[in-house]
Amino acid sequence: MPSRRVYPRPVVEVASTTALPAPTRTWRAIEVYLRHAYPGSPPPRRVEETLEALRRADVERFYDAAPFERDAGPPSRYALRLGNSRYPHMKLLLEHLASRGVWLFRADTHDRHVHVDPDHPDHASLRELMNHNHAVSMAIERAWAVESLDTFRSLLHRDLERRGAR
Repeated sequence: MPSRRVYPRPVVEVASTTALPAPTRTWRAIEVYLRHAYPGSPPPRRVEETLEALRRADVERFYDAAPFERDAGPPSRYALRLGNSRYPHMKLLLEHLASRGVWLFRADTHDRHVHVDPDHPDHASLRELMNHNHAVSMAIERAWAVESLDTFRSLLHRDLERRGAR
């Protein structure tokens, strides 16, 4: 069994908190996500229904709303299955980075568990779909960074900038 590479954890200066982001920040993340996942068109009905359920949620119990998938016990991850124009299973994730005490947004392609043999007739179309999902995910996360919505990548970039300023 090959050994796993261990990378040193970067030192990132961010406000440390275990409190979930205000629902308004998550709504902003949702808006950005949808803009990139469904460019030029509204999301499908099932996504609209998810959003409507969130709109009805009490702001004090926003993260307890039914559309959120969460871990058992004290949640360290919340997920909304919002999909994209070609794949309904992509998710907006909100993950707790315990080592930093921060919550981060992530666009999860939710397709890495799918494996098709290279000689299978669907291999090329699956690879193309996975490439599309990855491109959508990266566009969403870049847009979140512009909106100052933290992602793991934006934390790393800030750390590198801080190190370069020394």
